[in-house]
Amino acid sequence: MKAGRNKTIDLSVEEGNEYLKKCLMLDKKAELPDVLDKTILGDTFEVLRLLPKESVDLLIVDPPYNLDKDFHGNKFKKTSDEAYLEYTEKWVELVKPLLKADATVYVCCDWISSPSIFMVLKENFHVQNRITWQREKGRGALSNWKNGMEDIWFVTNSAKYTFNVEAVKMRRSVIAPYKVDGKPKDWEETENGNFRNTYPSNFWDDISIPYWSMSENTAHPTQKPEKLLAKLILASSNEGDVILDPFLGSGSTSVTAKKLGRHFIGIEQNVQYCIWAEKRLEMAEEDKTIQGYADGVFWERNTGRLQRKGRKRE
Repeated sequence: MKAGRNKTIDLSVEEGNEYLKKCLMLDKKAELPDVLDKTILGDTFEVLRLLPKESVDLLIVDPPYNLDKDFHGNKFKKTSDEAYLEYTEKWVELVKPLLKADATVYVCCDWISSPSIFMVLKENFHVQNRITWQREKGRGALSNWKNGMEDIWFVTNSAKYTFNVEAVKMRRSVIAPYKVDGKPKDWEETENGNFRNTYPSNFWDDISIPYWSMSENTAHPTQKPEKLLAKLILASSNEGDVILDPFLGSGSTSVTAKKLGRHFIGIEQNVQYCIWAEKRLEMAEEDKTIQGYADGVFWERNTGRLQRKGRKRE
């Protein structure tokens, strides 16, 4: 039995079978309406060949990192840098024809995988930046520094691309407020404290990994937070755009896209993960909140109380 505050998604076999029926399996080339807002069950290296060309505005890729990992029966084995580079080239070759001319691509990776991924991306896209985010979860290391960082490569299909910087501002507490003529300069004075909405950098220290008391949490071993994906989606797409995730996992990209008014296409080979994705998509119809994102800005960690106060005033 779960504790009362444990919101981790847990389904019976019967419930799972019902959600599985909502998933799509492709065996022939598809038009965009056939796959829009769908969870596709299958091998991404086969499914990508069947998707419509030049239909994707934003590609978010969270491939298996180059380390040993068991994804509930689907095991990925650590290999050589050369072999992992070839693996990356394989999926890049398949996704590139699906992108619109002005599309953006984000690729998640760890420090081991990052060099190989970068080598492939720079040959196929315009490299814009590398985001590093603080991943505050996991066991400590006894003979090394604990790995608490991950990378996200930000690349574009051309020199023309979408970047909505005003949509991804960060709300930070003002420690030493500066005033001009007795009035706040570049910050806001509120009953809950002093705040400044700042432009985002490529280092993110405000991300919380999903845990048991968060409604987005599943048992997926490498689940990405909706807050992290919201930053990518808001910055690099507009409402109504099409977002593709070829390694969907438990559905975080699709769910966040739905909450933010975008279309999505997700591909996942693990049946259980597809079931979780469909359950979360159903939950998103009733609850469109994203932990850490409120009032049109992203908040620092441990500010949930302040966010709730703001919503009550509204």
